Amino acid sequence: MTISEPGAPFPFGASITQRGTNFALFSDNADEVELCLFDNHGDRETERLSVTECTDGVWHCHLRGIGRGQVYGWRVHGPWAPEQGYRFNPAKLLLDPYARQLVGDLRWNDALHAYPVGAGEDADLIRDERDSAQFMPKARVVAELLLTATAKPRNHWPKTIIYEGHLRGLTMRHPLVPEDVRGTFAALGSAPMIEHLLKLGITAVELLPVQAFAQDRVLVDRGLRNYWGYNTLGFFAPEPRYLGAGGLDEIAMAVDRLHQAGIEVILDVVYNHTCEGNHLGPTLSWRGIDNTSYYRLQPGEPRYYDNLTGCGNALNTEHPRVLQMVMDSLRLWATVYGVDGFRFDLATTLGRRADGFDPGHPLFHAMRQDPVLGRAKLIMEPWDIGPGGYQLGNFPPGFSEWNGDYRDVVREFWTGSEGLLPAFATRFAASSDLFGEGRRRPWSSVNFVTAHDGFTLQDLVSYEQKHNEANGEDNRDGHDDSRSWNCGAEGDTDDVDVLACRARQKRNLLATLLLSQGVPMLLAGDEIGNSQGGNNNAYCQDNEIGWVDWTRQDAALTDFVARLTDLRLRRSALSRPAFLTGARNERGVPDVAWFGANAARMTEGEWNTPHAKCLVVRLAPAQAGDVSMLIMLNAANHGVELLIPPGGTGQWEAVLDTAEQLEGQRRAAGENVIAEARSLVVWESRA
Repeated sequence: MTISEPGAPFPFGASITQRGTNFALFSDNADEVELCLFDNHGDRETERLSVTECTDGVWHCHLRGIGRGQVYGWRVHGPWAPEQGYRFNPAKLLLDPYARQLVGDLRWNDALHAYPVGAGEDADLIRDERDSAQFMPKARVVAELLLTATAKPRNHWPKTIIYEGHLRGLTMRHPLVPEDVRGTFAALGSAPMIEHLLKLGITAVELLPVQAFAQDRVLVDRGLRNYWGYNTLGFFAPEPRYLGAGGLDEIAMAVDRLHQAGIEVILDVVYNHTCEGNHLGPTLSWRGIDNTSYYRLQPGEPRYYDNLTGCGNALNTEHPRVLQMVMDSLRLWATVYGVDGFRFDLATTLGRRADGFDPGHPLFHAMRQDPVLGRAKLIMEPWDIGPGGYQLGNFPPGFSEWNGDYRDVVREFWTGSEGLLPAFATRFAASSDLFGEGRRRPWSSVNFVTAHDGFTLQDLVSYEQKHNEANGEDNRDGHDDSRSWNCGAEGDTDDVDVLACRARQKRNLLATLLLSQGVPMLLAGDEIGNSQGGNNNAYCQDNEIGWVDWTRQDAALTDFVARLTDLRLRRSALSRPAFLTGARNERGVPDVAWFGANAARMTEGEWNTPHAKCLVVRLAPAQAGDVSMLIMLNAANHGVELLIPPGGTGQWEAVLDTAEQLEGQRRAAGENVIAEARSLVVWESRA
């Protein structure tokens, strides 16, 4: 029999000591807590121990002789009163919220629910007594891991170029990655992947959720899988499918190899909700441990959840222990695994109080003051579905934000929409209207044209309607307003003119993204022409629809992206550390100047001319000895004659032209240039 001792209430989870393992679980409203030990595979319960010590709501014990590899779970006793928010049911085995590694899969069965499924409208008020252990994943005790060996690159924000991708989808179809490691952290850290990222000039990889997540029962019943992973089951454990033979060590090893190449790793994290869903969802962890502490419940009706996320529930980050759990999880990934930053899904929910979103929420302050997290790259997705959910530009200094307005305006501009010049110029210049207060910097705006949620770049220029039939929802899911243009034909075509138009539009969109102030984010696969067949919501396509198709290699487009990133990284005018204001520098040159077709400064009337679709912008360098840049944008469906504006020294040389007509040519101030229909030209000053 295992010898149980009082142990300590800190740290939470399972922690190996010199004599055994300490276990600690927070449940402020429990009456009794039991620790269940299992065999190595989690199939058979070998011992059940009553935890009698409780300090400040933390139940704890120390088991002598128990060490690395031990498999365990919790059972928590307490009141069954769903009308009051209490849903304790000791018949349900519960996963430790601090579990570091999972054993076994979640196997859907009605016994996973704390109530009898199908027993009527008020079934969730009745307690179900069936044991759920055989269907539950369990936690494994792990030893503290070594930190990554290579120092973090700590790339400066102005020179950051983000590449958003899915860990599994990035390599499942990569012909140069060994088949036995595809889809894992080891594949991410493989030479072919790193070489590709370096060729593109990428400085940071942003990965869709890698924390352990549950498969949605409705998807399993349809023969599909949750691919994206926004359904968290464990905040401290990696998704088991992403680990190979090397186990947990593979994470730090992959991060280490990327760091050696100067590439940072950013994780997309989901702390706004969990996989337990609404009041009719399963009882897997937090719900059964202490429902009223971990979740936001509806005021006056605690039977139901405050569904701010559209996923059934929302974590209660106002509770100090929940806030602590989020912070502990972030620190684990940032220290043990060496991660450089985080992108927070539905981040508005994280800042919610009873009366709405609060940019001064304690969680935001906790992150910024933390000696580890305060140096990390912190990116917020600034919305949820609750009242006042769209909070773009309202997060506190120290946080960057996904700029959805940038995406929409840039897409509309290149489809030829009218009246967009003022909005386009503002977004192109890092959106100081949104981020200019509170001494924030241009890198507060994370710019993107495409992301995992929506069309790929190839599909953006190939489809005007979504084609999500494979999702099994009769094409009702996904965005209906994609602001896309198919260039004259829906989907695949052999029309030479349509294909040429699509190729140029892709170059226009990529060039705009990488020439804009702020931080650019590329969607993985856009640089090779990856398509999802018009599916703009591939969340359940863990297959060839969702995976990057490396057989579609568009070498010319890849080289074009590499040229753009090289230009951005070399030229200080394209990634300034301060917002553009038009103020003159010590040489009397304004940091930015906007011109019309006649080389004169834009007037208010010209800015507001509805049919105007052409703009010229001159950018002064931010560093002495660097060159000025001149960017001509023509979104009209016909060529436009432009004049080179005054200023600069000597001549201008065209270094990039999406119409592939002017590169290498030189012009002086006052000379004319024909900007082809739907094209972008970049010029550098030459002495």
